[in-house]
Order: sequence, then C-alpha cells, then structure tokens
Amino acid sequence: MKKILLFIFVVVAGTSNAQQSYYSDVDIILTGQALYNELQQKINISNNTFNYGDVRDTMKITDKDPANSNNVLLIYGHNDANCTTQRSRDKDDFGGVSCEYNREHTFARSNSNPSMGSVNNSTTGIGADPHNLRPSDQQMNNNKGSKKFAAGSGNAGNVGSGNWYPGDEWKGDVARMMMYMYTRYGNRCLPSLNAEGTPQSGNDMLQIYLQWNVEDPVDTAFEDQRNNYLESAYGNRNPFIDNPYLATIIWGGEPAEDRWNIFSVTENNDVSFTFFPNPANQEITINTYQTTADTRIVIYDLQGRKTAKIKNVNNNPTIDVSSWNTGIYLIKMNNNGTSLTQKLVIK
Repeated sequence: MKKILLFIFVVVAGTSNAQQSYYSDVDIILTGQALYNELQQKINISNNTFNYGDVRDTMKITDKDPANSNNVLLIYGHNDANCTTQRSRDKDDFGGVSCEYNREHTFARSNSNPSMGSVNNSTTGIGADPHNLRPSDQQMNNNKGSKKFAAGSGNAGNVGSGNWYPGDEWKGDVARMMMYMYTRYGNRCLPSLNAEGTPQSGNDMLQIYLQWNVEDPVDTAFEDQRNNYLESAYGNRNPFIDNPYLATIIWGGEPAEDRWNIFSVTENNDVSFTFFPNPANQEITINTYQTTADTRIVIYDLQGRKTAKIKNVNNNPTIDVSSWNTGIYLIKMNNNGTSLTQKLVIK
C-alpha cells in the first residue's frame, strides 16, 4: 500500500507542476459542476475599473498579429484582398468608416439575459470584458450583428436562417470565449443564448462549442498573448485557452487538447492501452494492444484504494462506473513485468 500511495503522490504532484501558477489554488481534481464553480470563483473580478475605452488600447497588444507587430488580427477575417474580409490590419486604423476596425462583442450584447445594454468608453463590467471583445472590420461587425453562431464550414458568414458561422480559423477562439463568458457570468450568458445547437447531455453547454474547441486547437502564439496580457491588465485569464481539456472535464464530449498533460498517454513497446469515454459517468471501454495471458488492469482512487481489477485482459473489456464517486482515478496496466498508468475522470 505504501508503494501505491507513493506512486499516486508522484502522479498528482506532476499534474500540479504542469499547471500555470495562476491556477495553483484551483482544485484540478474536481470534475463537472464542481470544477465549473471553482473556475467561476477564480476568474470572478470584483470592483474592477477596466472600461470599454481601455479595450481600444489593449487590443493593439492582445490581438497583435504574430506575423506583423504593426497590425492586429480581425476576427472573422479571412481574405486581405478587400476591407470587409480583411484578416490583418494596421493597428492604428481604428474607427467606424470603411477599412477601419472596431470592437466586436463576440457574445452579442443584446443576446445576454439581461442584455449588456449600450456601451460607451466609461462602461465597465460585462459590456467591457476584454475576453469577449475582439477587433473586427466595422462592416464585418455589422454583418454579424447579434446573429447566433451556428455550424458551417469555410470562411465566416451567414448560415441557415439568420445565423452566423465564425469561420474555420476562428471557431475554436469563439468556443473558448463563449465557455469563458458562461463560466464568468453564469446563466446571464447561457451558451444557447448566443448559438444554435444541441445541448451536451446533462448540462447547458452546447455540443457545437465542444466540437469547435476540439477541431480548432489553441493558436498558442495568438491566444496565449491575449491571456498573458489580460492577466496583468484586467486581472484574470480564460481557463479554456490555458487548457481546452478543462471543458472536457466539466461538460464531457470528445476529448479536447490537454495542454497541461493531465491525461497524457505514454506508450512503450511492452504495454499499451486506451479507454473511452473520458470523462465518464456510466461505463468505460478499454482498448488493449499487445496483451498476453498475464496482462491485468487495476484501477485505484487517489487514496490508493483498489476500485476494480481485471485479470487476463482481452477483448476490450467494459467496466461499469455508474456507481463510482466523482473524481480522478488511476488505471494501471501490467504486462510482462512493465506497467503503464493513465488517469480517468468520473463526473
């Protein structure tokens, strides 16, 4: 038992070290609504004086084009051949006329409940949250208006009956921004208020946002610079940029990129396995490779207690986890004297 507890301590310590210092007081072992609540408390800002006028200057830094420091990237942009669809523009071309950019509320102001209302340069709070504001060509911004996001493909534009597709390049950014807004402001920014789609089973998150979060991974050069600067200028970060897998832990769906390697898969020549879904709440199926008659699987909770054991593993066994407590478990496979351990989330 002492060896098991030491092993678990090493694994959990490695997980903690992988986190950014900003999250050092967040209990990352939590799952589902409990982790949502923890992150909501972390990113909540009280008595913040950051205003809508400040965004005009911060956007020159947060949205700087990594390929051209004199420019900012324009959300929904995809083609520099004309102004409306321009992707990168001189950072000083701010305004409200043709070939200028302005501030786009990605979660539309009128779609929140209650509405964010009108804004001016002294506006603070939800209407001035810089995590929700992006530079956009003024005409593109008008074209998008308060339309809800919806599934599509290719470049940004109208889809369906009065909806809007943000574009292949921007859909992941949008998803992570919407996840932030829902976590930061709760039901005032329900995902369904600003997008069309099917809710993820058992919660308020939309499947389309979870899908976009997977299909369009974090642009580290661009999205990270936003988070890094806004932590100092505004006081918080977007957790779903720092680690898109947090969305998977909270709301489920197909596993997103795990930038902290919380659930990293390590393989060697002697033993290999995968399992799905993760997180899980009903059952998991374990896919095994290169197994022998001596291969066995043991699952422990983080107190070192043995939760399940399978001997002579074959035929991709299924394990019922519906009665297990929520939290993180360790799945350890032993084969020919070698072992491999991965982490399972029950939510």
